[in-house]
Amino acid sequence: MCGVCGCGQPDETHEHDHAPAHEHGHAHGHGHHHHDHGEHEHVGPDGKKFVHSHSHAEVVHGGGEIPGLAPARVVSIQKDILGKNNELAAFNRARFARTGAFAVNLMSSPGSGKTTLLTRTLRDLAPRTKMVVVEGDQQTSLDADRIRATGAPAVQINTGKGCHLDAAMVGRALDRLPMPEGIVFIENVGNLVCPAGFDLGEHRKVVVVSVTEGEDKPLKYPDMFAGADLVLINKVDLLPHLAFDLPLLKTNLRKLKPGVKIIELSATTGEGFGPWLQWLLDGAASAKADRR
Repeated sequence: MCGVCGCGQPDETHEHDHAPAHEHGHAHGHGHHHHDHGEHEHVGPDGKKFVHSHSHAEVVHGGGEIPGLAPARVVSIQKDILGKNNELAAFNRARFARTGAFAVNLMSSPGSGKTTLLTRTLRDLAPRTKMVVVEGDQQTSLDADRIRATGAPAVQINTGKGCHLDAAMVGRALDRLPMPEGIVFIENVGNLVCPAGFDLGEHRKVVVVSVTEGEDKPLKYPDMFAGADLVLINKVDLLPHLAFDLPLLKTNLRKLKPGVKIIELSATTGEGFGPWLQWLLDGAASAKADRR
């Protein structure tokens, strides 16, 4: 269970089935005994590999109070979890620095159009830079399959009941990818709460919010938006059909982070993609120039 947000499974022995089929052509269940972080590489029916991850720690619920557990112990657990994560994030960051890769952590709620935006980005930038993708989802390899169809290498991480990627998961996924002198996209699990608390070693945090979600999203999920280096407002092609206050959304974003960069675009039509692609290329050029 995530010691910060209280998601996932408790730290206890459990049995579960893995749906992906193995190389010998049939699916079967596995019993696992876990008491720490672990990722398992599986081979799907199509022969493609992906990582299935389990994340376990002591049970810590939001609100900081657990019957039978002193508040000081809760804080200690949270600090320990984030401290270990930050150490591993530093390793990831050093790896990006050595190779000159520009790492972007893409975050959003489910249904924001994040994967559609990413696949279009990969196709549009393919002639100009090398790119790889770490894809996070609770289950399935559907998004990774869409990404691989663009020609970009991708590794799928399935978090099970976990609601975010952590630095250890990303590090193991990077071991399975060619590290480009270009861009590494980390598509986080669709969630506006948990991913905000975990450093993955990325250069920039990008939050995608769509015009179908509501202008109050930044106020409801302040940690996510306050930490963003860039906010992409997606699905602007739908604005004529919605009662959506775009200026209010921008006002709410800037209440949390004055001066935050905002780009309006549509992953469907390509409207506004020029500034987004240029932002990525500028970041990649800067990372390459800073290569150690």
